[in-house]
Amino acid sequence: MTKSSEYRLNSTKIAEATREWLTKRGVEIPQIAELVLFLQKDYYPELTMQECEMYVEAVLTKREVQNAILTGIQLDLLAEEGKLLSPLQEMIENDEGLYGCDEILALSIVNVYGSIGFTNFGYVDKLKPGILKHLNDKEDAQCHTFLDDIVGAIAAAASSRVAHRKQAEREGRVGPPID
Repeated sequence: MTKSSEYRLNSTKIAEATREWLTKRGVEIPQIAELVLFLQKDYYPELTMQECEMYVEAVLTKREVQNAILTGIQLDLLAEEGKLLSPLQEMIENDEGLYGCDEILALSIVNVYGSIGFTNFGYVDKLKPGILKHLNDKEDAQCHTFLDDIVGAIAAAASSRVAHRKQAEREGRVGPPID
């Protein structure tokens, strides 16, 4: 493979591809927003699904998040197609318990929004509520070793945004809702 001197990063194409691949893999924004609501409803009972979707959308605008999503989905697809070398192939296709690279990639998303996201991520990763339960079940031919953790991390990051935003509101230092 040769590197092209013509390559120019196109942020719009990357953002579009990210959303397209999430959808192709069966993940919609409202499903992630449901996880955000699940994580934050006890702290902010007035929180709405519409707000949660707004926070998820904001997380998805970050390049680091888009990169993690595209990378994880590609690895899942390669595992589905049997195109990885052994023993990595078997570890990813079986979501090996001691293979932690899927969580590490997801934590790169959580890192964008601070330490509060870590606890949220650990919680949803353990419970697997909502869409995470579906992504984690091994009943169909699709491999979601990376995607289930990525979706949990997006929800955790959006939950962190909620917490920071609500604290700013309490302190009277509210800026734009999406920053």
